[in-house]
Amino acid sequence: MKKLWIAGAVMAALATGAVQAKEWKTVRFGIEGAYPPFSWTDENGELQGFDVDMANALCEQMQVQCKLVAQDWDGIIPALLARKYDAIIAAMSITEERKRTVDFTGKYALVPNKFVAPKGSDFELSKEGLAGKKVGVQIATTHDKYLTDNFGKDVELVRYGNADDAYLDLKAGRVNYVFLDATAIEEGLLNKEGGDAFEFVGPSVTDEQWFGEGFGIAVRKQDKDLKEMLNKAILELRENGKYQEVNNKYFDYDVYGE
Repeated sequence: MKKLWIAGAVMAALATGAVQAKEWKTVRFGIEGAYPPFSWTDENGELQGFDVDMANALCEQMQVQCKLVAQDWDGIIPALLARKYDAIIAAMSITEERKRTVDFTGKYALVPNKFVAPKGSDFELSKEGLAGKKVGVQIATTHDKYLTDNFGKDVELVRYGNADDAYLDLKAGRVNYVFLDATAIEEGLLNKEGGDAFEFVGPSVTDEQWFGEGFGIAVRKQDKDLKEMLNKAILELRENGKYQEVNNKYFDYDVYGE
């Protein structure tokens, strides 16, 4: 009889929305670990970068334990849905297509997207200008989709699992350009040894249809309480100066944008 009463009480609570939301004591973040300065893996196998420090700052603000889980980019959303972790913080653009699968917080960063090429290269962002050219992109990213949708029949896209492999092929002359977010290119190529042989070419690309409203933290659609906690924490970090402290460790400007 007691079991029946308990079951009935739970059903009634569900019907009225009275069941309490999950009490988050630990938040597990999926992080790529191969997209500096947002994330990279150091020589000791430890995750480093802006996303790593931001995840830790958010957890501290929310007063929860923080766990970081390295995950390759092409499986990063499926692993979230499979509950390998609770949220993704990986320089992921908020787009309408992704919102069909996951929920996003408000933005925590906003970075323009650029092409990079050897110095002195000709470049024109048009179907004619890209005809016959090889452009390196990271697979399954907004950069990949933008070029596929706008120039797919005219340009040869070379897709990579991570940005470092794209830079290697650019240096070797196997692709003409690489297209990624500007900050990643600065940190991963231009500011490193030999980077002075390369430069940004063409305009900044920020089309909201493809690149959304900025970088957001992705969560499962049913975890609305976690999304609310993260949104609140992002704003609090902006207000208490902790965001700027993390920002200034990696950038010479406010990466949050306007």
